[in-house]
Amino acid sequence: MGISFNVFTLTDDYAVNWRTAAVTALALVTLSRAAKLVVGLKAVNFLPGIIIPFQPLSLPGVLFPESSWNPGLLFTWTWRHTRNIYAQYCSDTVSVIPFIHGAPTLYTRSMDVARQVVAAGHKSATFGKTDSMSAAFLFWGPNIVAAERDLWRKHRRIMGPAFNNQTYALVWTASQNLYADLLEAEGWNNRHTIDVPSVQKLTFKFTLIIIASCGFGLPFTWAAPPSHGDELSIQDCIQIIARTNTFAIAAPGWAWKLPFERVQHTRRAYDTMRAFMHAQVRARKEAMHSAGTREKDVFSLLVEASEDEGGKMALGDEELIGNVFALMFAGHETTAHTLAATLGFLALHEDIQDEVAAQVRDVIGGREGGQVLLEDYTRLDKVLAAFYEGVRMFPSGVFLIREAKQDTTLTLELDDVKSVLPVKKGTHIVVDMVGVQYNPNYFSEPEEYRPSRWYAKTGDEKEDLTESEEFTAFSVGPRTCLGRKFAATETVCLLSLLLRDWRVEPLLAVVSKGTAEPGGKDALETREEWRARVMQATLALTMGVRDVPLRFVKRVD
Repeated sequence: MGISFNVFTLTDDYAVNWRTAAVTALALVTLSRAAKLVVGLKAVNFLPGIIIPFQPLSLPGVLFPESSWNPGLLFTWTWRHTRNIYAQYCSDTVSVIPFIHGAPTLYTRSMDVARQVVAAGHKSATFGKTDSMSAAFLFWGPNIVAAERDLWRKHRRIMGPAFNNQTYALVWTASQNLYADLLEAEGWNNRHTIDVPSVQKLTFKFTLIIIASCGFGLPFTWAAPPSHGDELSIQDCIQIIARTNTFAIAAPGWAWKLPFERVQHTRRAYDTMRAFMHAQVRARKEAMHSAGTREKDVFSLLVEASEDEGGKMALGDEELIGNVFALMFAGHETTAHTLAATLGFLALHEDIQDEVAAQVRDVIGGREGGQVLLEDYTRLDKVLAAFYEGVRMFPSGVFLIREAKQDTTLTLELDDVKSVLPVKKGTHIVVDMVGVQYNPNYFSEPEEYRPSRWYAKTGDEKEDLTESEEFTAFSVGPRTCLGRKFAATETVCLLSLLLRDWRVEPLLAVVSKGTAEPGGKDALETREEWRARVMQATLALTMGVRDVPLRFVKRVD
């Protein structure tokens, strides 16, 4: 009995000690998280906002399912109707404070705050990119997107001259030729109706080939997409990279060696793309030093400008490749998504589509072959406005993220009263472009697709919207997207040609089969249901729209 008594006593003591240790550990964790919460609240001077376990842009915030306690990456889109945090707290700048993981963060839909952050980061070290953001953009090499201050000026000095009127003329001609190529290769010329389950399959391919031809001078056709040797096509590589970019940045080196077909297929895509980029650098440099006419594609101009600078101002091979990444991926994907969104909205709004198509017909007039010329660009202001309204409603650059590199302040305005907000070092500031573009202080009825809001800013003798400070979907300040006019040129050309030849309609889904009698018609979703289902945001490298199913009907008028 004595032995049994001692055993039971030891067991009970062990259980008590285990429970005590567990309670103590729980208390310590709770205290540490409470301390983190208090530090986070102090970092933003107790500005009202939401308190959640993980910062939405952190890895746990991305990996855990979206819920009321874990908003997710695109919560400013998904919550904008049901739980608009700016309306909830009556402020264009609110706090998002994580108590488990992530930095205290300010989300803002105020362009005034955005310009303060961008200006301070451009002129001094007050604000800078976060480490995780820099890692994402530096994966392929240093580039103009990741560079800051003096390094950014170096990249801008080299990159800027490559985007000029000659380049835009090249883009226009290439877009015309590629459209004709598309019609021939896809068999559209002899068909009255074309159903396209996902218009992105067309827009992604179109923008990729324009980048390949005007960006790299590679003579690819619609039927022969870009490739490198006998490996995957560049088009396939880009699609794989777009899906796996987060994995590529976060994965340790050993993960790439895992003997899984999907991992190895992904690795081949990255290896092929990197080899392609290096080959392009070598080819351009060899062409630079050989006799003959120099190419005028963007990449050739970029290499030429770098070689002409020489010395410390020249870009190294990795920097050239990094900038190619920015051109190839950012330019290709953002334009493709916005083209898809614009066509989707034009399909929904027949009156707007008719108005834009009428302008195209008026500009063409009785011109032989119905040609749309580069000199028509400024007269096609309604086409350009339709595209930029698509950019507004689905801004590709969804976040502008900065970190306070030292204790600083921001000036906020609430009810026309300005106040100074102290901001602690390490605090993140997220300029929420969805919030900006849907801010009722900037746009009346922001949920409505209304290209006419831009008509006064485009056209002959009017301000070019691509250069306007009032248009903010391509970022703000001196760091606005260099390729915005490149994208606008190819888009205006393609949309004008499409609307000249085709009426665009939503491809409505069947919601029930006609069974009442033989030959009974299927019941289709309404246009409102189509918009609710289709015109929703997705996020890969950039924000875009879900697959947009469209029907193209040949115009006979």
